Amino acid sequence: MVPAELSDLLDRPLVAALATERPDGTLQCNPMWFRFDGTEIKMSHTSTRQKIRNWDANTAVSLCITDPANTFRYVEVRGFVTGLASDLDAQFHRELRVRYGMDATNVPDAAERVVVTIRITYIGGREMADQTKT
Repeated sequence: MVPAELSDLLDRPLVAALATERPDGTLQCNPMWFRFDGTEIKMSHTSTRQKIRNWDANTAVSLCITDPANTFRYVEVRGFVTGLASDLDAQFHRELRVRYGMDATNVPDAAERVVVTIRITYIGGREMADQTKT
């Protein structure tokens, strides 16, 4: 399902640009940490944010993850939010903090944390040579 030449972009602790549709039809795009388990994407969020309200109207999402060493290399993931589960004691969020090299001991918004599960319907992208190098 994942193009082999792009799979590292889903495995590495990179930041995904997550696009959602707001209730008024305009789009919203935010940087997000994630974990890919081979079939689904999971993210951590707080239950009070606009993105949670966006998913009440439309669960469709798109993510773009760019290789920081070559911005012409990226993977796009499309899918639907299929789950918002309470993240007891922010356990999943703490795992993400460790994955991204952050301190996991202090999570002030732990009580509001949820785990967002995305069912993937499409993965694609592009493996291009860095156009800035000669």
